[in-house]
Amino acid sequence: METRDYNNPQEGPTSSSGRRATVEDNHLLIKAVQTEDVDLVQQLLEGGANVNFQEEEGGWTPLHNAVQMSNEDIVELLLRYDADPVLRKKNGATPFIVAAIAGNVKLLELFLSKGADVNECDIYGFTAFMEAAVYGNVKALKFLYERGANVNLRRKTKEDQERLRKGGATALMDAAKEGHVEVLKILLDEMGADVNACDNMGRNALIHALLSPHNRNVEAITHLLLDHGADVNVRGERGKTPLILAVENKHLGLVERLLEQKHIEINDTDSDGKTALLLAVELKLKDIAELLCDRGASTDCGDLVMIARRNYDHSLVKCLLSHGAKEHFHPPAEDWKPQSSHWGAALKDLHRIYRPMIGKLKFFIDEKYKIADTSEGGIYLGFYEKQEVAVKTFCEGSPRARQEVSCLQSSRENSHLVTFYGSESHRGHLFVCVTLCEQTLEACLEVHRGEDVENEEDEFARNVLSSLFKAVQELHLSCAYTHQDLQPQNILIDFKNAVHLADFDKSIKWTGDPQEVKRDLEDLGRLVLYVVKKGSISFEELKAQSNEEVVRLSPDEETKDLIHRLFHPGEHVRDCLGDLLGHPFFWTWESRYRTLRNVGNESDIKTRKHKSEILKLLQPGPSEHSINADVMKKMNEFYKKNGNFYQNTVGDLLKFIRNLGEHIDEEKHKKMKLKIGDPSRYFQKTFPDLVIYVYTKLQNTEYRKHFPQTHSSNKPQCDGAGGTSRLASPGC
Repeated sequence: METRDYNNPQEGPTSSSGRRATVEDNHLLIKAVQTEDVDLVQQLLEGGANVNFQEEEGGWTPLHNAVQMSNEDIVELLLRYDADPVLRKKNGATPFIVAAIAGNVKLLELFLSKGADVNECDIYGFTAFMEAAVYGNVKALKFLYERGANVNLRRKTKEDQERLRKGGATALMDAAKEGHVEVLKILLDEMGADVNACDNMGRNALIHALLSPHNRNVEAITHLLLDHGADVNVRGERGKTPLILAVENKHLGLVERLLEQKHIEINDTDSDGKTALLLAVELKLKDIAELLCDRGASTDCGDLVMIARRNYDHSLVKCLLSHGAKEHFHPPAEDWKPQSSHWGAALKDLHRIYRPMIGKLKFFIDEKYKIADTSEGGIYLGFYEKQEVAVKTFCEGSPRARQEVSCLQSSRENSHLVTFYGSESHRGHLFVCVTLCEQTLEACLEVHRGEDVENEEDEFARNVLSSLFKAVQELHLSCAYTHQDLQPQNILIDFKNAVHLADFDKSIKWTGDPQEVKRDLEDLGRLVLYVVKKGSISFEELKAQSNEEVVRLSPDEETKDLIHRLFHPGEHVRDCLGDLLGHPFFWTWESRYRTLRNVGNESDIKTRKHKSEILKLLQPGPSEHSINADVMKKMNEFYKKNGNFYQNTVGDLLKFIRNLGEHIDEEKHKKMKLKIGDPSRYFQKTFPDLVIYVYTKLQNTEYRKHFPQTHSSNKPQCDGAGGTSRLASPGC
């Protein structure tokens, strides 16, 4: 809906007499409307006063004021003088919304005819229908419903307010909060209002009603909502349930009615770990405390006897003791220390407070203890058999829950997958307990993002990806599952900095279709680049890139070749990762250097036996790189007598590396070592594609015996390596 931009409020349009209206005339016009002086309104409009003038403070126009006064004659008059029927105040309210507050059906109908939208809202998300409910305007409510108002519309507020969990309330919640019994009945019985709709804080209409304890209709409204099936275990601020709020309101009748509900959780706690019984004892509410005890409330929820004694309530002490309360209550140890440092404060709080156990599980569905949101609920901190765990919540019977549990149960102990500790069911939900980790890979990379690893050994990326490859390999081979949702948020780092694969609710049992595994391998290829780049390219962006573009973005030959092999795994897709764990990407620079030296120590290379198998495999060719000239000159001095100097071939480069490695630490070569520095770094930087070239040529031959034994495997190798490396050979 559009609004027009009007004249400068400092002056109005020129009147028929030629006189320009002043700002004072504009203010007089609003006052005339407020005092309902029709003649003065007419006179000021004829004198040129701005009919759409808006007050500075709230943006009220003459029309807004007329509607607020419910003066239909002045409204008609203003509209005849071109008042904008859809102009908004500073809070976004239109005359149509103000008409609902006033409860004037005739004006509501008028503004609908002038272009108002029945579900239009102000900047806080209030619609005319909601305002009618707030103010108890039954006729306006029914009229708006007949004209198509959305009964269960939830308030959409500003983003900054939503981040604070504001907004989301419905008209039913408004009526309950304000104590409008008739409006509530109409909404529930005639309009189909959702009795269990919740606002952004998770509060339903029952919570809203109980948050207004001084409302004289709170009992009638509570009964009405309960009769229509309101959830009695919903939570408000600080985790307070309707039962806890009724105790805090000291309302015995409401407590009695709530306890009559079939599924009431009598021992539930608020975010401070206090049950309804503990609060009743603290508030000296003897009748309510005795009622709760009689209905089976647990007395193991705090030092109830001591509190009652301190309050000199001896009859309550007797009641509590008769229901099993302990004379000497022992709270959890104050000096308990959690393993997790990231979640430590919240874990200590959860350990301290009382929570009714769900089987072997102690946890609390509360924002204070939330780790992350999921599509079916959330992940929360918890203790399973006193072990710190992450608790993933599902609706009972959820197919995703079945997938998650089935996959986790098939994993072995000490695996690179999160450990499955067990699960519990309660109130239609399944709680799956797994390893509690400190952070996601995404969060971890934010810490490492500023690290410059160009031309340096990236031990972090190698370790993370090695663990991830082993995790996916285990999933494919040991569990016979494919993950189908590999992404940084599903890769977790624990308090020992170990990497774990998590979130298997989209995983599928492998059917034999290679494409199922290939999807995981392609995601893994993108994760390789994501980790190597320290998350500087978002995973979503990488998912949008073609495979070829991802390979092209690789910063070095080892990364490029590894990703290429993941994208082109050949026929043996399911076994591919076992071989790739032996890929040069996972070798340390010292291991790469040692491999080149060992290959160069082959006798056929040292004697330059051209027809030998190994030199044929290595196919000597020209180089794009060269060794320091002084170093080459020094090394050629060994062959001064016979003139058999190093040649520009791969074989001779490997021979050179072998010989230099044998002699570099000798005293007479001290100056040469100063020029080179660490040989493993020197050759990695000078010939960045040599290791990959040698690996590609020798990986399926007997000469692979020289490769580091990082992962034993006799399985066929993945395809597609040959085109990703340039030949690197000595240039001297």
